[in-house]
Amino acid sequence: MVRRQLFKIFLVCLVLFALAFAAAPWFAYRALKANARDQDVVGLAEMVDFRALRTSLRDQVREPPPPERAAGEAAAAPDIWRDPMGAMRRALEPFAEPLAPLTPAPARLEPYLTPAGLYDVVRGYEPGAAPPEPAPAQGARRLTAPLKEPWPSLRYWGINRTRFAVHPPGRPGEVTVLTFQRTALFQWTLVHVRLPERPEA
Repeated sequence: MVRRQLFKIFLVCLVLFALAFAAAPWFAYRALKANARDQDVVGLAEMVDFRALRTSLRDQVREPPPPERAAGEAAAAPDIWRDPMGAMRRALEPFAEPLAPLTPAPARLEPYLTPAGLYDVVRGYEPGAAPPEPAPAQGARRLTAPLKEPWPSLRYWGINRTRFAVHPPGRPGEVTVLTFQRTALFQWTLVHVRLPERPEA
């Protein structure tokens, strides 16, 4: 009788452990979103690999066109003959990634690496393009408010890597893919962001 009860307790603990292990990436996403929303820089430093994030964004975020060409065709990559300093800076960026914590991020990437920018990105928006934050729920609605928030869709789940897809409401074609990597038993870190393909301005 005692053995059967111990076996049942063991099975219950095993099931709870498996559920917690499988759901850990979702809780990591929610914690990352809350840390970015509340400007918790220390919490973000624990949950985001900024060096890997910079590497993933470097080839996706282009330099904005100069003001005189903003209304027309977007500017090409810096040319060694026309813009030697810009071309050298662009060429040396990959070599600066190993020193990412010590070197400033390129200007075009800075909006994506701030708490406000990350909060927009993890919800599927470009930095600065998200709508205003709704007023916090009051009273008993606080308990059900988290259930009404949009949850990311699972794109891939693995033992050490998980990918979520998020998009702005009503725009399912603009999918941002967030990749989390497990760094401890129940700890996951954001290591890669794939931005949606957006038409050139």
